[in-house]
Amino acid sequence: MSLQLPFSGLRILDISQGIAGPYCTQILWQQGASVIKVEPPEGDWGRNVGVVRNGHSALSVSYNAGKQGLCLDARPEAGKQLLRRLALQADVVVQNFRPGVAERLGVGYAALADLKPDLVYVSISGYGSDGPYAQAPGSDSVMQADTGLMFANQDASQTPRRIGMLLADISTALYAAQQLAAALYQRLARGRGTHIEISLFEACAALQINDIAAFTLANGRPSGAVSAPNGVFSTANGQLSVIALNNDQFARLCRALDRPDWLTDERFQSNEKRMAQRDFLHAEMASQLATADSEIWEARLREHDVLHAPVRDYASVAAHPQTEHLGMLQSIDQPGVGALRLPGLPGASGRRPMQAAPGIGQHSTEVLAAAGLDVAEIAALLDSGVVRQAAAASTSEVQA
Repeated sequence: MSLQLPFSGLRILDISQGIAGPYCTQILWQQGASVIKVEPPEGDWGRNVGVVRNGHSALSVSYNAGKQGLCLDARPEAGKQLLRRLALQADVVVQNFRPGVAERLGVGYAALADLKPDLVYVSISGYGSDGPYAQAPGSDSVMQADTGLMFANQDASQTPRRIGMLLADISTALYAAQQLAAALYQRLARGRGTHIEISLFEACAALQINDIAAFTLANGRPSGAVSAPNGVFSTANGQLSVIALNNDQFARLCRALDRPDWLTDERFQSNEKRMAQRDFLHAEMASQLATADSEIWEARLREHDVLHAPVRDYASVAAHPQTEHLGMLQSIDQPGVGALRLPGLPGASGRRPMQAAPGIGQHSTEVLAAAGLDVAEIAALLDSGVVRQAAAASTSEVQA
């Protein structure tokens, strides 16, 4: 493409699996970087999470779109040597093994940095490289429980709940991408690399900075709604989220609902007082909003500039007028899966269009040739099984 993106020319070796590492590198791919996705013969474990179709899951497509796929068995010595060779050619290496695994494979930071001092190296782990929990297994659900996210998401009966998306992994990917961008600036400014170590545990805590502060200010009580009214209410044909954060917004809500008596009611003259009357306000609003369709209430709420939104599923988000206006969803044809419409990195002017994710080893020979291996070397690696090249996708797979 003609647009010169921020990380055009940057070479990233992605030896991570799952979500946090792959999404981190996919963000930089959208900003112009070239990313080699290294997978073992059995593939990234993320390929087998959720609904799987022809070797891909939603997770493997979303977080590996556009990358070049190399299938490499790093267990034999020849595999270790090749992985090391590729790492020393890269500007950035990203891995999310448990502490010590990268070192056993010969691609730990210290060994590589001795030969390539300007290397930027990202290590993502569950709990960090050392300490009492360093070797503990970590997953999104584990981190949501262990860092307070489930505590922050209690229901009305104070039962902790998992947030229904992979928030721990995704937030770690975003923090890792930001740290990586900062390290690349340092590399450009000072000519030296760095080792970024980031854990899901730290990232989840950072994500909750406000809730942790609120917990202290509230003497240990879990944080909840900060204003009233503030909730989701059923209408005759759907659900609306309606919020009033201050006196002015509450007054607008009163006018939208044709409740002038609330404007002068002493019980509702401040947010603190309204919080004490939250159950009453919510019950009154629930009864009133149930009498008409969402579209009618949305028109009234828009007229009075009240904070509100319908509760949408993803099909409804795709049909949102602003989605089309922003060009938020991009179409990709994923071989073996079919057509998908997915959001890219926010800010369309600084990103590539989304592309299909690779199959296991889809670009193996292409990657090795670009790395300087000759035909005989590549053939020997393929014959030994250290490297595997995927067969070309059939027409039926591409159109599936």
